[in-house]
Amino acid sequence: MRNKSYALFVILLILNVITTNAQKCNYSLSGVVIDSSNDKPIVGASIYLEGLNKGTISDFDGNFKIDSICEGNYHLDITHIGCENNQQFIEIHDNTKIRIVMNHFVQMLDGVHLLGHKAENTTQAAQNISSKNIQNNANENLSNLLGTLTGVSTLKNGSGIAKPVIHGMYGNRVTILNNGIAQSGQQWGNDHSPEIDPLIANNIKVIKGVGALEYQGSTLGAVVLVTPKDISQDPHLHGASNYFFQSNGLGNGLNLTLEKGAKSIAWKINGTVKKIGDRKTANYYLNNTGNHEANLALQLRKQFSENWETKIYASTFNTELGVLRGSHIGNLTDLTEALQRETPFFTEDSFSYNIESPKQEVHHHLLKLLNTYKISDDEFYTFTYAGQLNIRKEFDIRRGGRSDIPALSLNQMTHFLEAKHQNKIGDDIEFKKGIQYTFTNNTNDSETGILPLIPDYLSHQIGAFALLNKRINRWMYEVGARYNFTYQNVAAISKTTPRTIINYNNRFHNVNVSAGVRYRTLKQLHWAFNIGLASRNPAINELYSNGLHQGVSGIEEGNVNLKQENSIKTTLGLEGNVYQKWFFETLLYYQYIKDYIYLNPQDEFRLTIRGAFPVFTYEQTNAQLFGLDLGTSYAFSDVLKMGAKYSFLQGDNLSENIPLINMAANNALLTLDYQLPIENTFKNTSIGIEYHYVWKQNHLLTSQDYAPAPDAYQLLGFKFSTEKHFDKTKWYFYAKGNNLLNVAYRDYLNRLRYFADDTGRSITVGFRISF
Repeated sequence: MRNKSYALFVILLILNVITTNAQKCNYSLSGVVIDSSNDKPIVGASIYLEGLNKGTISDFDGNFKIDSICEGNYHLDITHIGCENNQQFIEIHDNTKIRIVMNHFVQMLDGVHLLGHKAENTTQAAQNISSKNIQNNANENLSNLLGTLTGVSTLKNGSGIAKPVIHGMYGNRVTILNNGIAQSGQQWGNDHSPEIDPLIANNIKVIKGVGALEYQGSTLGAVVLVTPKDISQDPHLHGASNYFFQSNGLGNGLNLTLEKGAKSIAWKINGTVKKIGDRKTANYYLNNTGNHEANLALQLRKQFSENWETKIYASTFNTELGVLRGSHIGNLTDLTEALQRETPFFTEDSFSYNIESPKQEVHHHLLKLLNTYKISDDEFYTFTYAGQLNIRKEFDIRRGGRSDIPALSLNQMTHFLEAKHQNKIGDDIEFKKGIQYTFTNNTNDSETGILPLIPDYLSHQIGAFALLNKRINRWMYEVGARYNFTYQNVAAISKTTPRTIINYNNRFHNVNVSAGVRYRTLKQLHWAFNIGLASRNPAINELYSNGLHQGVSGIEEGNVNLKQENSIKTTLGLEGNVYQKWFFETLLYYQYIKDYIYLNPQDEFRLTIRGAFPVFTYEQTNAQLFGLDLGTSYAFSDVLKMGAKYSFLQGDNLSENIPLINMAANNALLTLDYQLPIENTFKNTSIGIEYHYVWKQNHLLTSQDYAPAPDAYQLLGFKFSTEKHFDKTKWYFYAKGNNLLNVAYRDYLNRLRYFADDTGRSITVGFRISF
């Protein structure tokens, strides 16, 4: 027995020696930490190996080294005051040396591209919303997030429904891409928010210029790219949860993410639920203004070979949105009074999560299949199919207990096909071209018992584009062209009795061209010029709308005689920095639009069986828009910076020599951010204050609208965030406050300003846990 025990002991000892030797725990990890904007070393960066509880600090030259590491796979976490966190997955099989590039926040002004963070292989103007800002504003919809960018505002219909306005352009002049696919349903009108969950996106970008020609849709305005973060290459399971609470509306929201970069099939799943009740102004509740939301997205990636990769993306967006009860008035006398009241009708001094008529129910489903075939590092093909199903129901206050029957019920199915090829010619020319086809089938459900606001129609669109850019020393040249052919078969119901079906067969040809040049005068100073010619077809709602658009609480009438819009736009931008301390960017733009289509308020209130409403009709004019965007920031140190933004816009109706309506008022934003120099317990702890001033829209005639432009207003806000890192888990906490002084105000681009104030004070707190 003793011999057996001794033999077992020897075997265990040998196995332990073999295992210890096999682990080879004498490897080292070393490297250098570099600032992305100037390639200079970053001193004092924290480099931490998760799972081993080992870490170090970069020295004066940015160098670091961690010894006695066993062979295996590790997660590396790199942090530095004023820098964006950097996480990397590494495999240790030998002594390993890496180069870590950090993005320094003191060189960023959120929403404005500054030197060192703007790709220099393009001449176009672009703005980003980072993943951190998306997470810190988890309670906001996509349009409100975009409204934080310089030169971008929001056309609102209350607190939950909004569309982005970019340099005065809105509606289907602004193409919104959901993971590279033009979002369907946007041609239904201005009260239809983009059905996209921004929490699925790692980056939201607005581009203007030559690059916009790549995407099918209008190029009259800009393109908004909502791009989900790609699945990590890390083979381990990772996830995150993001929860927020919003005081105004007692809103709650939860976002969950799980992903695994498995070699067989990499996958990622992302889900969001939100529930927000009645919002409140400074003085009263906005009854029936809550919203409920449930969204889900799935990403899959399969690498079949070194050259062939397939990605699948599927998402569903589902929301229920209340429309201010006080905006639906029963008779003409009350409507006249409502437009002059300080407090709207149907306002109760109580909070509720209930959503009743008038309301909207929206469901949007997307499936995308993307195949990439790589010829070489400089040449590849992509083939894309996408299908979208958009379902919209709108409910009005209807007599006879029929409010539960939708007054509008639309179904839209869209199919999209695309083939693209990108390659390099020589060392300094990039060439991209592609062809696209979109089929749309829009139908109304007969359950409404009401004449449809938007008619049934079929649409076929074929498009082709080509983009070319070339670099010569300090110069970058870019040119692009696009052609679209659109055929529409429309079955509209006549506006006069007896009702008949009128068929329209529309054929539109669009040729768009754009060119740009970028010049680097100094390493710290760049300027860029863009010019483009574009045309846009009248949208279906502009041609054929006929009835109550309850989201905007108005009757809209289309005009079948509308012609194509034709536009020329120029931009001139300058950006740079002085000693990596003072950063600035300015963009000057001018746009002339022949036959500009706009929704014009009429001198008429109309009484219907669904209530009394103001009347709006689509009209055309020759118009011009010009404006100026300014952004600047000054870094007093790594921990203290101050920023400022200013946007000026003026639109003119040249045919009638009067101002254009629905142009954003001039506005300015001042920010002060302080990064607390504590890195032992908490990391990246920052506090900030914001001051937002919006001028009165004085470029407007009193006779042009149902109510005069509201007065100027100013809002004060704050923000706070901090991080706590554990072994394999990171905790992130944030808080923000909007309208801290509880100012009563109305915004010119909020269509419900006719009836009520905008939202009052709101405090939002949230946390994010990732592993």
